[in-house]
Amino acid sequence: MKKFFVLLSVLLAGASVYAQRDSTTPVTVSRDTTSPVIRTPAITSPTPKKRDWSKVSLSNRSNDHFMVQVGYDSWLNKPDSILTKGISRSLNIYFMLDFPFKTNPRFSIGLGAGMSGGSIFFDKTIIAIAGSGTRLNFRNVADTNYYKKYKLATTYAEVPLELRFTANPQNNGKSFKVAIGGKVGTMLNAHTKGKNLQSKSGSTLNSFTIKESSKRFFNSTRLAATARVGYGVFSVFGVYQINNFLKEGAGADIRPYSIGIAFSGL
Repeated sequence: MKKFFVLLSVLLAGASVYAQRDSTTPVTVSRDTTSPVIRTPAITSPTPKKRDWSKVSLSNRSNDHFMVQVGYDSWLNKPDSILTKGISRSLNIYFMLDFPFKTNPRFSIGLGAGMSGGSIFFDKTIIAIAGSGTRLNFRNVADTNYYKKYKLATTYAEVPLELRFTANPQNNGKSFKVAIGGKVGTMLNAHTKGKNLQSKSGSTLNSFTIKESSKRFFNSTRLAATARVGYGVFSVFGVYQINNFLKEGAGADIRPYSIGIAFSGL
């Protein structure tokens, strides 16, 4: 019985010491110099193995070869005298090639080609797109006849370039994605279009459509910064034109921008 109480005392003392130590530190408890030693094995956490992305198979990877963007368009630095209204919009369509980094395929370069088109809608305004002179004239016609619907539309051929990151390159269609880059484009067409001529009181005078085309007031080259972030095939995007929309001396330093939703896949 005496030996039992001695052994019990040793065990209780060992438990108290163990509770005060780190769980990963081995504990040694002894009753006396002649008593057996009780050892608790060290508990260690396995070290996570770093993944070698260079050996990941990309045979089933979707490379975002086809991309469609639908955006809301507006102008920065627009003078207050230029009156816009409604929801101006754009549609961009690109075919892209994807070049993953060999050492880490989560990163890649996207390069492609495509078309973009956008329309800005105006309120009781006529734009002298084919007019004479050196400056593009935005004329307020609220006090006379005006078109119920009036827009300026532009079309570009573009070459986009992106630096892309995909969290899971083996399943690109179900992965977080980020892309930053830019695009360069050349203007193919610029035109205004007016529908339904009205009097200043709002009564319809004529339901015909008028269209004028000219590129002479606009920069034929467009340089823009781009960004996308999303998951799977859907993302949100932004575009900001770096250079002036109009030629030097043709008007204000207008910088178009666009934000919207993108679909990419295949």
